[in-house]
Amino acid sequence: MPVRVLVSAGSVLAVCAGVFVFAEAAHWRSSHRRLGDCDVADPRRRRSGRCASRHTATLRTAGSDQIIVVLGYANRGQRPNGINRFRVRAGLRSIDPRARSTLLIFCGGAVAGRTSEALIVESFAREELGFTGRTVREGQSTTTWENIANAIPIIDRELTPATTISIVSNSHHAEKARDHLWQMRPDLARRLVRGGDYRFGEHPLVKPIAAVRGLLALRALDREDAKHAAGH
Repeated sequence: MPVRVLVSAGSVLAVCAGVFVFAEAAHWRSSHRRLGDCDVADPRRRRSGRCASRHTATLRTAGSDQIIVVLGYANRGQRPNGINRFRVRAGLRSIDPRARSTLLIFCGGAVAGRTSEALIVESFAREELGFTGRTVREGQSTTTWENIANAIPIIDRELTPATTISIVSNSHHAEKARDHLWQMRPDLARRLVRGGDYRFGEHPLVKPIAAVRGLLALRALDREDAKHAAGH
């Protein structure tokens, strides 16, 4: 009996370790994909994340003018839900103290409640996390595509030659949003650098589920991109 118990416990631990490694690898990979300086003439390279610049490996924000786009998530009440609290914290830890300037753009309309996600997450950043820097709210969008489309005019208004852009959400959703920016404005997408949404070992119970859902969504996105590329 003790041997069987040990074997069973070992099997459970092996499965848990495998799930943990899968989730961490999936989120880490997404956090490094579809970043700046990809060859937009070849959609396969853009989708795979194979890029020419070291932007894919490191945050190159020292001395830059940072723009950090934080995507909201459906919020029913006035208090930010757990996903929105995570995204705000990830947005704030994306700030490089060596940057010349930083602007946070909080995105999201009133999708699941009466108050815009942008207002809810900005209030959380300021009132509960003590953020005192520059922010802009984009409170009209109801989809990820609209998040990016509506953030672009704000980015254009703030753009300098040294501007870098980070899009912050959970890893897979942020990758999807970066893909949208590549489709809409490749010139801006070339400025994309990693945000702070991935940390090793963070939220280990949530990551596996998020990884499966995120990978399925990205696979569907890749199919749509391929059809679009073939049509042209």
